[in-house]
Amino acid sequence: MMRLGPPAVRSPASAATPATTPVAADVRRRSQTVLRKIRSAPTFATSLAFLLTLTSLCGCALTKYHVPPPTGDPLVDGQNAIDFGPPKDRVLWDYRTGLAAMHFFKSGAAVPYFEDALTRVEGVFQYDRSARQSRRMFSEEAKKTFIGEPYERVMAYYYRGILYWMNGEPDNARACFRSGQVHDSDTGEHQYASDYVLLDYLDGLATAKLGGDGSDAFKRAKEHARGPSPPPLDPAANLLVFVDFGPGPRKYATGEYGEELRFQERPTDLRGARITINGRTTVMPIYDDLYFQATTRGGRVMDHILGNKAVFKTATSVAGDAAIISGAILAAGDHNTEVGLGLIAAGALAKIISASTRPNADTRMWDNLPRYLTFASLRVPAGEYQATVEFLGVGNVIYGNLTKRLTVRIPESAADRVIYVSDQSIIHNAL
Repeated sequence: MMRLGPPAVRSPASAATPATTPVAADVRRRSQTVLRKIRSAPTFATSLAFLLTLTSLCGCALTKYHVPPPTGDPLVDGQNAIDFGPPKDRVLWDYRTGLAAMHFFKSGAAVPYFEDALTRVEGVFQYDRSARQSRRMFSEEAKKTFIGEPYERVMAYYYRGILYWMNGEPDNARACFRSGQVHDSDTGEHQYASDYVLLDYLDGLATAKLGGDGSDAFKRAKEHARGPSPPPLDPAANLLVFVDFGPGPRKYATGEYGEELRFQERPTDLRGARITINGRTTVMPIYDDLYFQATTRGGRVMDHILGNKAVFKTATSVAGDAAIISGAILAAGDHNTEVGLGLIAAGALAKIISASTRPNADTRMWDNLPRYLTFASLRVPAGEYQATVEFLGVGNVIYGNLTKRLTVRIPESAADRVIYVSDQSIIHNAL
């Protein structure tokens, strides 16, 4: 029997290094050979340079924005977001703040927000670098300049049209309603026709008031109606009442990469409104539903999917895995190391491209939009009146906490009196 002596004392360096054996020496030799080939392989060197370039291009400097803390006042907070927030979100805050001003019955304050927003929207459709870039594979949707989904852009034109009519400019109001029709009909692809009841109806009413023939627009409005048809056009009506209510649709993302933009229907029991003025009550049924408009194009139900980016991301990731595995097998041999290293490089490149692809759907949204739109046109003698706008549920149940009481002055002139009321309206002041 061989006797073992006391263990040899090793230095810290030798303790961390296993004893040299013929096998270990061969592994070390082969590893050094592979490293030399990696450093000298032209395919790998070219790919490595490309990887580094791609990585630098995909990265971006982050700009910090210091928006003041919320005050609880939507007009102040909205203006702060516009002044101090990211420029890409400016249109979104224009939308939100402009509508908030209308909820406070501050139509004059609302005009600049919608004017700024729509000027920028039209500019984006002409040329916008960030919007074009967002359609590329390596740019997140949420990094582009926000202009909103078609239903959001339509509503910006709708409210701007109301504001024009309030200011005695039915011609410009009609132009806005027609612009809304264009955006609803898919500005980019021209595949769908606009199907908002009120856009066509108001187009026809403004045309009739301007001495033209609004019958074609009125016919389209009746064809689009999914509930009660709007009443006949009355050019002599001098009180125009725009009312909206209910919570608008919410955006959210689904899919493996969050690439599918979908819309959530927020429940509400509200089913209509009515206005009482000068002893007369007029029921105002729902004419347009923004949830329906968000989830359909031309009346056809659809999902908003950024599929190309999602497919590209999956394909490049799978291809990268396959190339890396194949390359590793080939590189282990003595005669295919060069080819194997090239495959590994290509696989790594594909994985980086996959990781850099941003298919995420843009879920930024105009969050104070209503769900339902309605309208009434009335003939009211000149004078001052107390008007009541009530919101109705199923079975015409009145939601008293939402009732708005207004003082409305009808002028002696032929000019129309235009009022806008929402269930979100804040101040019950004289109009």
